[in-house]
Amino acid sequence: MRAGKLDRTIIVSRFDAGAVNAYGTPEPTYAPIATVRAQVVQSSTEEFLSGQGATAETAIIFRIRYIPGLTTADRVGHEGRSFNLIEIKEIGRRHGLELRCEASE
Repeated sequence: MRAGKLDRTIIVSRFDAGAVNAYGTPEPTYAPIATVRAQVVQSSTEEFLSGQGATAETAIIFRIRYIPGLTTADRVGHEGRSFNLIEIKEIGRRHGLELRCEASE
């Protein structure tokens, strides 16, 4: 993985149940666990028909250096948008990760 290709910055966040507010209910948040450099491998938007009518789905693939403990329960922030992790592929032996993400609404 060449360092010059890692030209984007992404924020990897993990779900946190949060503290209890004044009404006694937890306020869930996403806490950032890492800010890393990434390469955008592929970005696409597909439009298809579903039960609600025409919908659009944005998918993007990021390539980053290896982060231990990353799961599909985490999410990625890039250019002000949030993306849910769909699939994580390991590149080499703990050399890097390829993150397949879909835009969250």
